[in-house]
Amino acid sequence: MAATGASAAEALSAAADSFAAAGIETPRLDAEVLLGELAGVDRAALIADRGLTLEPAVSRAFAEAVRRRLRREPVAYILGSKGFRYIDLAVDQRVLIPRPETEMLVELALELQPGSVLEIGTGSGAIALAVADELPEARVTATDVSDGAIEVAVANAGRLGVRDRVEFVLGSLPPGPASFDLILANLPYVPDADGLPPEVGEWEPAGALFGGPDGTDVIAEVLEGLNESGIEAPAVGLEIGQGQGEAVAELLRRAGWPDTEVRLDLAGIDRVVVGRKP
Repeated sequence: MAATGASAAEALSAAADSFAAAGIETPRLDAEVLLGELAGVDRAALIADRGLTLEPAVSRAFAEAVRRRLRREPVAYILGSKGFRYIDLAVDQRVLIPRPETEMLVELALELQPGSVLEIGTGSGAIALAVADELPEARVTATDVSDGAIEVAVANAGRLGVRDRVEFVLGSLPPGPASFDLILANLPYVPDADGLPPEVGEWEPAGALFGGPDGTDVIAEVLEGLNESGIEAPAVGLEIGQGQGEAVAELLRRAGWPDTEVRLDLAGIDRVVVGRKP
């Protein structure tokens, strides 16, 4: 870059100091990610090149991004994208920001190698599209009750070139009866009374977060709906929250998947419950 603007190092330091003062947990990282994306420079180069200067347009864009972050808007919404496994997804306030722990559901699909997958509550399309990307022979159906989420997911599928391999359905479930090899779902599981960081509670869609007093109401409703609709699968994988493992495993057993297993994430927290039929 030509030396025509402000110092990148100074801009980073000022942004990180402002973020820290605002109580943001990862001030330096957030500043580097924002500036790196806006300047088109990877973080390693941004850190290593102490003489890097910013074009005026980049400086203005970064200043606006800093203002938005100080309002506790998530970095992914500011940039409009989030990486998930091997794909990049467009995200906005209509959908949850994909989390690394949700990748465990994709890993379950890779383990079981299903020919057909139903994802319930697709949001940005993260799970369905990652499965389509990594299991190109699988037939994938993805649902969501939010028309805004379906719009985001369909657009992501188009950008990733898998629109012809993923069917999107507006609603909780597709028409039944139907059979799939695997059902996956990251449903709302946050207990209603739980306090959330501002980045989550004030920005991400509440309907995709909260699952009733103990966080399992939506999961129970969906499992009941599967039975009533005649939608079947030999295996189900559900993302859950801390301490919900046994309660959700019992819901799965009652719904007809008697062989259950609770899998922990890297922090040792209940994260996925797998149910299987004999």
